[in-house]
Amino acid sequence: MEQRFLVDVMLGKLATYLRMCGYDTLYANEEELEADDAIRKRAQTTGRTLLTRDQTLAAQTEGAICLTATAIEAQLSELHKQGIPIELPTTPTRCSLCNGGIAQIDSNQHPNHAPDTVDHVWQCTDCDQYFWKGSHWERVQETIAAVTT
Repeated sequence: MEQRFLVDVMLGKLATYLRMCGYDTLYANEEELEADDAIRKRAQTTGRTLLTRDQTLAAQTEGAICLTATAIEAQLSELHKQGIPIELPTTPTRCSLCNGGIAQIDSNQHPNHAPDTVDHVWQCTDCDQYFWKGSHWERVQETIAAVTT
């Protein structure tokens, strides 16, 4: 079974990175989950591993991972050291904004703001956001390579 995550409100950037790595990742802030009880319940009822920096919340939630780092690079490194694969897929699979699935679109449907040099564009099936492998993808790839080697 694919590992799925619920990321608390302190780890929004990590949610984006995990989605880009292909993980089904809910972000508590987007889910309007503020109270610890609500976060814990959602993690348990949806079969997700809770990622948090809150030691008390982690201690009260079975299977939770408590991260100590504040910087994204160090957070990714902590997960990598715990045996969670941190790598970008060859083909993107998740929307980094809303966690929806994404599908490649035909070249005649590419948005006007996509660079002409881009061969492949994907669109979120939920929020309609467009994605391509550009400078942001490359920066994320460099960050991941730095923490996993």
